[in-house]
Amino acid sequence: MFFIIGVLVVIGSVLGGYLPHGSFAVLVQPLEVLIICGAAFGGFIISNPKTVIFGVFKSIGKILKGQPYNKAAYVELLTMQYTIYKLAKAKGMLALEAHIEDPEKSSIFSAFPNFMKNHHAVEFVCDYLRLMTMGTENAHEMEALMDEDIETHHHEQHAIASAVTTVGDGLPAFGIVAAVLGVIVTMSSISEPPEVLGGLIGAALVGTFLGILLAYGFVGPMGKNLENYAEAEGKYYQCLKAGMLAYLNGYAPAVSVEFARKTLYSHERPSFSELEEAVENAPKI
Repeated sequence: MFFIIGVLVVIGSVLGGYLPHGSFAVLVQPLEVLIICGAAFGGFIISNPKTVIFGVFKSIGKILKGQPYNKAAYVELLTMQYTIYKLAKAKGMLALEAHIEDPEKSSIFSAFPNFMKNHHAVEFVCDYLRLMTMGTENAHEMEALMDEDIETHHHEQHAIASAVTTVGDGLPAFGIVAAVLGVIVTMSSISEPPEVLGGLIGAALVGTFLGILLAYGFVGPMGKNLENYAEAEGKYYQCLKAGMLAYLNGYAPAVSVEFARKTLYSHERPSFSELEEAVENAPKI
């Protein structure tokens, strides 16, 4: 929603300031758009591996939907962790085996639909709970492995954000390329009357305008949006990590989720009483 609002503000501000003084038709230059966007897209393909290219296209939905990591999402995540640790405490870690081997059919995980939508987070939880059911007891080794796992995922997400940002950084230069080509066309028509030359020069300058506008009004902010998304996703995994390590160290389920809660930013962290109420209303497994 905020992405759409931002786009409308950019377009409205630029066109609203221009239209009282000029014609919109002058800005419609399809060939300039082809040069700028086509060259930028070609450079994007050249500079990135296939995984990043497809990752960028898949990430468009993230930009449109906005970040899902709000207070409600964390209340659900913490409640899910409490439910898991409570079951493990009451019946032993092996009681989790059926749930982590097939999370789609798990009565625990199915009670938390928003968490289930994050397939990588589900895999993260199941993998480390599986290690715990197999007898892993060294919290320091587990923490090091989790850190490496989170860092790898974080790097993959930042590669996607960086690819978009790099395209944004190059767009002003491609706008200059389009403008130079327009000047070449203008110079080849130097014998034409002033009104014709004026139109050609105007079309050439539109290239510079479009390159700068696309870079700083749209593509650059999209890259920053994806970078912020990656940071928020990293915090989501840190919350999972803190809870699991606390439980592995022998803390009670309620204390373990408190460890996890304290890792969150203040604006999205549920209060102790909010979490306590959510835990009391958690599905009975």
